[in-house]
Amino acid sequence: MSPAGPAGAPAQPLVPAPRFHAELPGSARLAAGSAVVAPDLPAVEPVARRLAERLGRALGGPVGVHRPRDDSRWAGRRPQRPADIQLVLDSGHRAAQAPSDATQRLDESFSLTCDERGVVLSAASPAGLRHATTTLLALVERPGGRGRPRPVDVPGMRIEDAPRFAWRGLMLDVARHFLDVPTVLDVLEVMADLKLNRLHLHLSDDQGWRLRLTSRPRLTEVSGATAVGGDPGGFYTADDLHTIEAAAADLGIVLVPEIDTPGHVNAATHAYGELVPGGSPTEEYTGIDVGFSRLHADLPATAPFLDDVLGEVGGLVDGPWLHLGGDEALEMDRAEYTRLVALALRAATAAGKVPVGWQEIAHAELPPGAVVQYWDERTGAQQVAAAARAGARVVLSPASRTYLDLKYDADFPLGLDWAGHVPLRRAYEWEPSEVLDLPADALLGVEACLWTETVRSREDLAALLLPRLAAVAEVAWSVPAVRGWDGFAARLAAFAPRWTAAGLAWTRTPDVAW
Repeated sequence: MSPAGPAGAPAQPLVPAPRFHAELPGSARLAAGSAVVAPDLPAVEPVARRLAERLGRALGGPVGVHRPRDDSRWAGRRPQRPADIQLVLDSGHRAAQAPSDATQRLDESFSLTCDERGVVLSAASPAGLRHATTTLLALVERPGGRGRPRPVDVPGMRIEDAPRFAWRGLMLDVARHFLDVPTVLDVLEVMADLKLNRLHLHLSDDQGWRLRLTSRPRLTEVSGATAVGGDPGGFYTADDLHTIEAAAADLGIVLVPEIDTPGHVNAATHAYGELVPGGSPTEEYTGIDVGFSRLHADLPATAPFLDDVLGEVGGLVDGPWLHLGGDEALEMDRAEYTRLVALALRAATAAGKVPVGWQEIAHAELPPGAVVQYWDERTGAQQVAAAARAGARVVLSPASRTYLDLKYDADFPLGLDWAGHVPLRRAYEWEPSEVLDLPADALLGVEACLWTETVRSREDLAALLLPRLAAVAEVAWSVPAVRGWDGFAARLAAFAPRWTAAGLAWTRTPDVAW
């Protein structure tokens, strides 16, 4: 059985598509009074309680969380209705998946079995169980349905699933236009429902600096209030960043902060004149041109600045990665560029972080395990492939497929078009293994990117992000054998009402029967 269901049947709202999905006899009725039963409750309690909370809202009554009782419904006899959901941590559970990310060794595979006895979710790790609960919620939650929440009969089925790639990300540019904490938390919920697991925050650029640092307070005092077009700015405190990271961790998402260097630094040079020859701060910048700003390797203030900033940012987050930017430093020669990247790499590793950078950092000497993010299909493929052969890992963000700030078509009122247009189908129909000639173990994953030159509101954000983020998420999660446009379009149409229920102004593209 395909994820879209047999001919004539409505599509199951499963996005991304699972590896294996088969029908079983019977069904399980979930209703108020169902319970989430977890033998290893302490290890999985956050997952169990989140599942119970959302089930309770969907079913119209409380759903408990507990360990199995003596009269457990899982003793082999037909249970009384309503059915329960059992969460099982099984160290022997395995489903075929790509090798785990070396910096986060966990198995994200899981299985879901539903029959007349209830629902069993099994995985080798809490991360796998979290994905299993996300799949179950997609089957149970019916956003936009008429009437009050009510019991749901989940049809009998067996799902076995695992991600294709370890890194499944979204980059949010909060520098050109600031996105406040509640908006970022809303995005995290959308990401979790699509089984994405990396939030890459682009925290600095020419137009603004978005993280208060005690070592360099003028970065936000001077450059925190600016944005593209003279719009209001904003910035996060350390507590704000911790709030975002904690919410992300609850959803199985790792925060990857980015401080862009040695280009895209006008916000920094506007705040600290010692970063500029002559010592005079640059003027604020609220346009959208790129490539004009830069650091200077020979200035005595440059290395301490990078040490302070990258060291402090690295110390603020628990995740293993720190993104150093590295793109579009167009006003310096290769030798100075590599010197500056080396300074940033040194600061990141001193902070105990694995460095990540846009594809241009492949020109520098990278430490083993560094992550190179490929974005510009016009250039750099050979350098990225060479870095991968030398031990770097690669995340794919080809602009013509994954840059969700690009217009859907020429008439779309938001977005840019420097790399063309990205209709939904183009964001979906591409194969990561064909983008670059890489060693088999070098391709770490796929990341969508949303730059915010034209994003001035939560509504603008949702209109560009959705539904295309779902397309990139399926590319990152699902193996080619279960992917196909017709099935995806049918499943996505069944999945999308949850965005409406969340109050998100997503775009109803003409290529799907919404």
